[in-house]
Amino acid sequence: MKTLKRFKLFFPALILLFFFGCNDSNSPSQTDAENISRLTVRLVDEPGDFDNVFIEILDFMIKINDDSDDDSGWQSLGEINQTVDLLELTGGESILLVDAFELPPGMLSQVRLVLGENNTIVIDGDEFPLKTPSAQQSGLKLKVNHELEPGFTYSLLLDFDVDKSIVIAGNSPNKILKPVMRASTIYASGKIQGTVTLQDPDNIEEAITPPSDFQIEASVVLADGVTTISAFADESGVFVLHGVPAGTYDVTITPEESDYAIAVVEGVVVVNGEINDIGTVELQLNPGSIT
Repeated sequence: MKTLKRFKLFFPALILLFFFGCNDSNSPSQTDAENISRLTVRLVDEPGDFDNVFIEILDFMIKINDDSDDDSGWQSLGEINQTVDLLELTGGESILLVDAFELPPGMLSQVRLVLGENNTIVIDGDEFPLKTPSAQQSGLKLKVNHELEPGFTYSLLLDFDVDKSIVIAGNSPNKILKPVMRASTIYASGKIQGTVTLQDPDNIEEAITPPSDFQIEASVVLADGVTTISAFADESGVFVLHGVPAGTYDVTITPEESDYAIAVVEGVVVVNGEINDIGTVELQLNPGSIT
């Protein structure tokens, strides 16, 4: 098993989700004659109400200038063979799957994330195998249709929505993995980040860092009124909302069931290609819980 590389993302991001960041790589040592593009692929996670979700990632494949649905034309960017706990990827964490792979310029038509069979889920301390429908055993395919130009580096962010990807049928022991992801170019989106603290119950004039096992979720609802982008704060109270389209949003901070109230930060402006750090949000105790 390979050692996983995790990074804090300090650029905009989004349910499986793709980010294409475009950086001009021309410099005195890199001329316009350089006829290559580069692609980096990272994996992040949307929140889910489980202890752990382990997925085995075997490969990442692409199709250039080929939008056909058949199995020809796929190019592997190198075997990955990593097992990833998706629920570790919160608070801006990501895992590097492909690092600056050199490609000929052209249309990045489709991508495929190939999973293995060793996928498991942990619920209330009990581990269960995750079954994959036969139709998805060849890999999760997504159409991208993004032009790769020579002399540029592109960053593709896969946002795995773990909560929507796990299907549990009633009292059945079967747990099914049906991956859900989405895509967005980095310069067609921005990012919201912030830090959450808690009003100190022993001294309400002070604030404290949330305990490591205290879950806090930040979220925004997009203009369609349906799509929600959300993320859990990490152990330091830091949250990052990736891939938020340009616009003005109300950020909702929701603690786990407790004596603390939900907080809403109104009028948060997102600009393409920029990070909006809304600073520190202190969750207040409900009035009835203050003694």
